[in-house]
Amino acid sequence: MHAMSTARGSTSEDAASARTPRTPRTNGRVLAVCLGPGGIPKIEVEVARVDEDGLAGDRHRFRYHGGKRRAVCLFSTDDYASLRADGVAAEKPGTFGENVLIDGLDFEAMRPGDQVELGDVVVLEIHDVRGPCSTLRTVDRRFPNLMLGRSGYVCRVVRGGELRAGMEARWRASQTEGRDEAPARRSPKQ
Repeated sequence: MHAMSTARGSTSEDAASARTPRTPRTNGRVLAVCLGPGGIPKIEVEVARVDEDGLAGDRHRFRYHGGKRRAVCLFSTDDYASLRADGVAAEKPGTFGENVLIDGLDFEAMRPGDQVELGDVVVLEIHDVRGPCSTLRTVDRRFPNLMLGRSGYVCRVVRGGELRAGMEARWRASQTEGRDEAPARRSPKQ
């Protein structure tokens, strides 16, 4: 399975990019696919089928954790790195209950209604920012508050298929009116 990348150190290039508008990263890669019997952590698997109900074999302990509009949970390696920098022990994919761990996409720029294409077949539509729940306290006692702004997204499945690590991930912003006014992720410091 895949080892996760480590957090980047701050550089002068990072400081310069903070002052100038940046182009969002729209291409990335699936680092891990995870599922489980309910609760956390989820376990990394080689391959999983996904349809409108979510990943085959994936279960949820609470009914409001799943459903057709919340069928798949996406999480970014940037958020893993940020949480690790805050002292959270998070070494394995699935630690936060995510189904798909993605490296390279700009999760800060994503909004509900945007789509994420995984490989050549699977298409997900972001439904909402994932609200971190108290179950996450088993990972770190400072959760769920420490996770605000770094909790990923829940998505509906537009087109199902097979998921596996290594697949290309592409983010497509929706073209709906008012998209830029839609709620984004909250800052972890709010």
